[in-house]
Amino acid sequence: MPPLKIKKGSSKHSAYDLRDPNAEVLEAHTLAVVVDNEAGVLARVIGLFSGRGYNIESLTVAEIDHEGRRSRITIVTTGTPQVIEQIKAQLGRLVPVYSVADLTVEGPSVQRELALFKVAGQGDKRVEALRLADIFRASVVDSTLESFVFELTGTPEKIGAFADLMRPLGLIEVARTGIAALARGAQSETA
Repeated sequence: MPPLKIKKGSSKHSAYDLRDPNAEVLEAHTLAVVVDNEAGVLARVIGLFSGRGYNIESLTVAEIDHEGRRSRITIVTTGTPQVIEQIKAQLGRLVPVYSVADLTVEGPSVQRELALFKVAGQGDKRVEALRLADIFRASVVDSTLESFVFELTGTPEKIGAFADLMRPLGLIEVARTGIAALARGAQSETA
């Protein structure tokens, strides 16, 4: 195999950049989908993803209109721009779907996640876990002589950073809700 030739001053041919320059970049998008609140609707939406090999990073579902029997599904998915457009179009064609909003491209949005962390430890590690929880504004929702359960709400990045810091202090279990998101401003994206 001949040696790799690198032209000086050229960033196009770096030996360290092995990405295909023609490959499309994967993007994460947060979709808000309003659907009928009835049996089987979630299965149909999820079936659309699994049947076509689309990945779901996060999924939350809750009723938003009891009288109108509607629920909101917030889905974080990853794909190329073309795949994201296909997902939105296919979701929009499902019968029980009232609206599909891509919160990632339709303007600023607020995204939050709730997580519970069980941390077991004694002595200095226990004190350090409490100190870090205070810095992150995590609440202690359960305490024993051997462990704490912390509750933390924030961005997925904040949740991940807290988990990374708790691992060496005795993190033994994590439960995350998935992302809940709303568009900023007075208008509704999913009316």
